[in-house]
Amino acid sequence: MAGREVAAQGSFGVGVDKLRKRPDFLRAARALRQGTTGFHLQGNPRRDGAETMRVGFTCSKKVGNAVARNRAKRRLREVARRVLPEQGRAGWDYVLIGRAEVTAAHDLEQMCRDLEWALSRVHAQA
Repeated sequence: MAGREVAAQGSFGVGVDKLRKRPDFLRAARALRQGTTGFHLQGNPRRDGAETMRVGFTCSKKVGNAVARNRAKRRLREVARRVLPEQGRAGWDYVLIGRAEVTAAHDLEQMCRDLEWALSRVHAQA
């Protein structure tokens, strides 16, 4: 258990964990959302008093074959690793959804700016 916590902290930063369970993804899908050019963001304030934020990534088969989906998710993980520790809020769940033909080819710095903008919009709706 401790190894998983250290791995989660090392990959995204302290206080950021991964979404792993389907019900958590479904709750985020019913919550706040904001689209950008490179991806869609879903945000769900948990209100459970937890000090960690959680993030999940998904790409449908519309994005492409397994290689294309994995490439898109790697890029989404990198964007989240750069932006969420500073811009995300404790106690929130975030899901980044890749878009067909865009996520894998879009400029990474622009995607970081898009995530900052989308987070500000989602937090303003809460």
